[in-house]
Amino acid sequence: MTAEIEPYVLRSDAAGVATLTLNRPSQYNALSSGMIDALSDALKTLADDTAIRVIVLAAAGKAFCAGHDLKEMRATPTKAFQQALFSRCGKLMTSLLALPQPVIARVHGIATAAGCQLVSMCDLAVAADSARFAVSGINVGLFCSTPAVGLSRNVGRKRAFEMLVTGDFIDAAAATQAGLINRAVPADALDREIARLAESICSKSPHAIAVGKRFFYRQLEMGIEAAYQIAAETMACNMMAEDAAEGIDAFIAKRPPVWRGR
Repeated sequence: MTAEIEPYVLRSDAAGVATLTLNRPSQYNALSSGMIDALSDALKTLADDTAIRVIVLAAAGKAFCAGHDLKEMRATPTKAFQQALFSRCGKLMTSLLALPQPVIARVHGIATAAGCQLVSMCDLAVAADSARFAVSGINVGLFCSTPAVGLSRNVGRKRAFEMLVTGDFIDAAAATQAGLINRAVPADALDREIARLAESICSKSPHAIAVGKRFFYRQLEMGIEAAYQIAAETMACNMMAEDAAEGIDAFIAKRPPVWRGR
């Protein structure tokens, strides 16, 4: 009889929040081909799930994610394999930004190399104060080029480059100060803090959150004049939404709004 293989990613839903848990603790939840495919599929399913308002990305075991699976990479040392692997990983990372729901990284342990990249590409991140972060490819002769994309868009240039060329770990306090994560809390308060953040998001209009997330990342890559042009268009369209009318009417009437998601 063939032993049943544990899924790479576990999903649990509660009160509009879907938690995806990386489930390869013995491999420190490395982003192997199997893990990348499983996480990509799980996110694709969630993109169309209107019942889910927030996604939490968590991990089993001691580590959050230790980056790519180096043994797998060395087992197939062809450029075609490496390029396909990194391209698939890049699509996974950008899919996080394309989701209508905000994604919160729940970082309880180390996040290194592509694992640090994963944290940087989530919309929000809350970490245990014992968590540590590094882009450590340089220690094995690899400049973490793909992690640099997310890192440099969230952390100041000099701090990002220092991390990339030294491979040194930073602690959760430094990661907060650098802008890699939103905040660090004691480990026993991690779930409580994420629940508080998720509850706050879930109380808002799902239409406004989705529109706002799409606009936020689009305008970041633009010049300021173009950004203001699409900001004005986005605001005008948002004002035409039922949720905006309901929200303003509820504010004036001093009552809680009833969101319809449109």
